Amino acid sequence: MSREGEAQKSVRIVTIDDHDVVHAGIQAWCAEADPPIELVESFMRPAEFFITYSGEADDIDVVLLDLQIEGNRPDFDALAELAAAGRRVIVYSHITTDEVILTCLELGAVTYLVKSEGKRHLIDAIHSAHAATPYVGPRMGKAMLNDSSVGRIKLTEREKQVLVAWFQTESKDLVAERLYIAPTTVRTHLQRARAKYAAAGRPASTKSALLARAIEDGILSLKDLY
Repeated sequence: MSREGEAQKSVRIVTIDDHDVVHAGIQAWCAEADPPIELVESFMRPAEFFITYSGEADDIDVVLLDLQIEGNRPDFDALAELAAAGRRVIVYSHITTDEVILTCLELGAVTYLVKSEGKRHLIDAIHSAHAATPYVGPRMGKAMLNDSSVGRIKLTEREKQVLVAWFQTESKDLVAERLYIAPTTVRTHLQRARAKYAAAGRPASTKSALLARAIEDGILSLKDLY
């Protein structure tokens, strides 16, 4: 396939939300997106998604997750399970509290969007997630700036493992082989790390910049690289 053909290939997403109107709205927005976005399937609960996609290989690029189903408490467990499986998860919620947003980022969400932030932010966030590039919505950015760590970020243990392995090797494929994960999962973890730095106002768009940030924050040391 040519590069032009690859550029026009649809981004394939699924939604998990307990409101039909949200599914319908996302589908309408995605139908107008350019490059195209295909809403493959919609689920009312996380359990339905896990039954349908039970670890077998699939071509789903992005998962949109409503954090609060049927008025219950935020389902952080579902988010953690999706992230652990290497899913690129955009939390799409009406909850605006800093604590919830920061928790979602720590658990592995690539982006947190508030539903009131509208169509343009959602479409851009989906394309960014698919391309493994950071995307910081308005409310997510505010939460990161309000974080008491003042510019320092928190990486999960898996994100740290991926960073160390990436700095020690020449390619993401070698990282995947070393850690026994898929190359797409490697890209997802690196994307999450970059998104966290971008949200904190300390972008790290290159490998060397990301290394410098990690060393500055004490996340990595030079001895980790050898």
